Amino acid sequence: MIDVQKLVTMIHGKPILNELSFTMDAGSMYGIIGPNGAGKSTLLHLLSGVDKPTSGKVLLEGRDAAHYGRKELAKWVAVLQQGGLAPAGFTVREVVAMGRYPFQNWMGEEKEDVTPLIDEALEAMGLTGLQERRMDQLSGGERQRAALAKVMAQDPSLLLLDEPTTFLDIGYQVQLLDIVKSWQRNRRMTVIAVLHDLNLAAHYCDKLLVLHNGKIEAFEAPAVIMEPDLIERVFGAKAIVLPHPQTGVPQLLLQPSQPSSQWEHLRIERKRKG
Repeated sequence: MIDVQKLVTMIHGKPILNELSFTMDAGSMYGIIGPNGAGKSTLLHLLSGVDKPTSGKVLLEGRDAAHYGRKELAKWVAVLQQGGLAPAGFTVREVVAMGRYPFQNWMGEEKEDVTPLIDEALEAMGLTGLQERRMDQLSGGERQRAALAKVMAQDPSLLLLDEPTTFLDIGYQVQLLDIVKSWQRNRRMTVIAVLHDLNLAAHYCDKLLVLHNGKIEAFEAPAVIMEPDLIERVFGAKAIVLPHPQTGVPQLLLQPSQPSSQWEHLRIERKRKG
């Protein structure tokens, strides 16, 4: 589905992405990880066709992304931007219904009734009880869930997520990614997500693309990527990697720089007070 060929992006004469080449097959979930400033969001915008590279190509279904019309592309590609939707005077249901815009005629109508699709998206994101509330009356996490419901109503073949768990507490982070993963599997959809939490990335993604200094450090299954030497080389952090006790998926435990002295300080303080 996606074929990236010698992709280069320059900003103010500085290469942000330098000679990237890779392919992503349809029907899988991919994660893009890397340190801050590695170019993760920049790459996602290029894959969406919104931005154009300095050189190189992004081919979507064999066709240059830059050659698609915006509405044509939106019929099968959906993007959830970092931070979700900004506050607005529309209701939650109205915003979710906006996901159907690419399929509407000039009168804002579709051939079939899409009410069940909108209801399904609202229910999946736990927003049925909030559907008549205005967006500016929601918390940041609720707006993020509304943004994903809007994307679900769009019913894309390719879903691009830019840090989708932003503003969500840990319970909703897991719920959101559970929904995305189930949706991806059931509809054979392709998902590409920029994620900061490596443990979540390992759990939900079939393959991880690691960006470092504008280049691809690795593009492999999580079992290969979640390795202490690679984590230290890319993120500058020492880590212990252990299998999850239930799923067996590799998970990181970060090592503090001075754990012994910190615990010793606490022990002395407790002894002094008691």
